[in-house]
Amino acid sequence: MYFKSTFFEDYTLGDKRVTLGRTITETDFVVHAGHTGDFFPHHLDAEWSKTQPFGQRIAHGTMIFSIGIGLTASEINPEAFSKGYDRLRFVKPVFIGNTIHSEVTISAKEEGKKPGYGTVTEHVEVINERGEVVLACDHLLVVKLRA
Repeated sequence: MYFKSTFFEDYTLGDKRVTLGRTITETDFVVHAGHTGDFFPHHLDAEWSKTQPFGQRIAHGTMIFSIGIGLTASEINPEAFSKGYDRLRFVKPVFIGNTIHSEVTISAKEEGKKPGYGTVTEHVEVINERGEVVLACDHLLVVKLRA
């Protein structure tokens, strides 16, 4: 992790970065359930899950979002602030043993309403080891202009 000042003018539409991977474990399921209180059987009951359409436990969507976004946090930009996330979709299930990584593409830029700032949209896709998108969202950043 390192600091790198990137101003609004430095962002280029279509620029892309790819993160390292992370294998999802049973411990992840248990810890996330404890943090959130989401103990639904879809995530924690292996025997019950065998009777369901996916045949096994599925990861919490919020966990995959958290881990997928966490993977993108390898660079700290003191010139940008997260405004939030739009269009979050859980596209495919993730299972214990799947390995995910994130791909971030600059998809939009616009001058901000507040003088000296602009908005940058990063389209984020979390992808499994088979190259399938399992989660997608847009990350909105408020970014300082250089001038």
